[in-house]
Amino acid sequence: MTPQQLTIHEAHRLLKDKKLSSVELTGACLKRTGEVEPKLQALVTVTGEAALKQAENADRLIAKGDINPLTGVPVVIKDVLCTKGVRTTCSSKMLENFIPPYNATVVEKLNSLGAVSIGKANMDEFAMGSSTEHSAFFATHNPWDLDRVPGGSSGGSAVSVAADEGIYALGSDTGGSIRQPAGFCSVVGLKPTYGRVSRYGLVAFASSLDQIGPLTKDVTDCAIVLNAIAGFDNRDSTSAPNPVPDYTRCLAADLKGLKLGVPQEYFVQGMQREVEKALLDAIRKLEELGAKVDLGVSLPSTPYALAAYYIIAPSEASANLARYDGVKYGFSYPDADSMWEALEKTRQFGFGDEVKRRIMLGTYALSAGYYDAYYLKAQKVRTLIRREFDSAFEKYDALITPTSPTVPFKLGEKLDDPLQMYLSDVCTLPINIAGVPGISIPAGFGNGLPVGMQIIGKPFGEEAILKVAYAYEQATEWHKRKPQI
Repeated sequence: MTPQQLTIHEAHRLLKDKKLSSVELTGACLKRTGEVEPKLQALVTVTGEAALKQAENADRLIAKGDINPLTGVPVVIKDVLCTKGVRTTCSSKMLENFIPPYNATVVEKLNSLGAVSIGKANMDEFAMGSSTEHSAFFATHNPWDLDRVPGGSSGGSAVSVAADEGIYALGSDTGGSIRQPAGFCSVVGLKPTYGRVSRYGLVAFASSLDQIGPLTKDVTDCAIVLNAIAGFDNRDSTSAPNPVPDYTRCLAADLKGLKLGVPQEYFVQGMQREVEKALLDAIRKLEELGAKVDLGVSLPSTPYALAAYYIIAPSEASANLARYDGVKYGFSYPDADSMWEALEKTRQFGFGDEVKRRIMLGTYALSAGYYDAYYLKAQKVRTLIRREFDSAFEKYDALITPTSPTVPFKLGEKLDDPLQMYLSDVCTLPINIAGVPGISIPAGFGNGLPVGMQIIGKPFGEEAILKVAYAYEQATEWHKRKPQI
């Protein structure tokens, strides 16, 4: 096994025992990045020189015995998270040359632990998309099939982990943007409970839905990263003060005594047979591990989640993206004859088509005469969905669903049909609407392409879903398969 193929916990053992240095590990990841990036295009910015300096500092800490599981381990940061002194573009021309003067809280936390950042990951522009084709710079390719999408919007983060460019990555999830690409790339991706991880320094898309989380090579690594980034932050008004447990202590190899539910509504019309088969096989494995599984669960408001999401998220995006006016920071149209023309042209040329589409949707939904008919009604549906999850978790420890109804689709296949693209997130976005945690783990392959299983937990129930994920992972071999690039 080469250094870049290591997991966090494997790398930590070697670093601690002085059998590997952070400089060697970082150099291996940068070398791998140089080899595969021309094919994958997962990274917007590679910070090689800075990464090696961070690695040297990590080696000094390790030499003094000052080491934790993330010290000296290379990470890739989604380009929606502010990084002081390092370009943060949101894969948009609007922020193409923006260099933040501060770090996001999650970046601060990783830096304090001696982490090594090797670059910023490509994404759908302002996190709006399900395929990482909506980047203003280039589309990212799935390492399992270069002609297919990696999912989105955290596609670059997922690809960087699957292809061993970084040992782990951070992404953001507004409607499935961590879990769906994790499923498409056969890695582990966790969306924590809303408020579990600080959003300070995350460039906002939809503030009541956005959440930061890890993408990793296995479940143990996922628990390690969540330990590091979770916790209260007084700079984020939505941050929850709940104490943070040690998530690695909940990992167990059997599921005796756990009750799991399988909601019928997630087996949507148009689901591919290979996805359904992989999920049913995974459910049987969970039963073998001791879990009691109920296949008859119903969450009747689930079919309305897609419509509610595409009112709430664009409405919040319309408000959040109003700041990009060509005056404060970012791109500004240079040759306008008036302030109003400058504002119009800045948005016309600074935003991509998908961002403009969602801004228009949201602005319309919030406009006079339509607010009650659309936005207010969507919020009522949101309440119903949350109540149904609460009711389900009175009976079940976790819920099991597909991550996506399909395997990765071909590049360009859905670009001209936004509705079909939106349907890619039909299994993941109810979790954001309800604010509950969800994790996607590798659960098989269909026609040689990855299939993900989603495990959903009650609010602040990350321990339960990590336990289920770990037990399934240890009983299967899917997470050990690597794409051949």
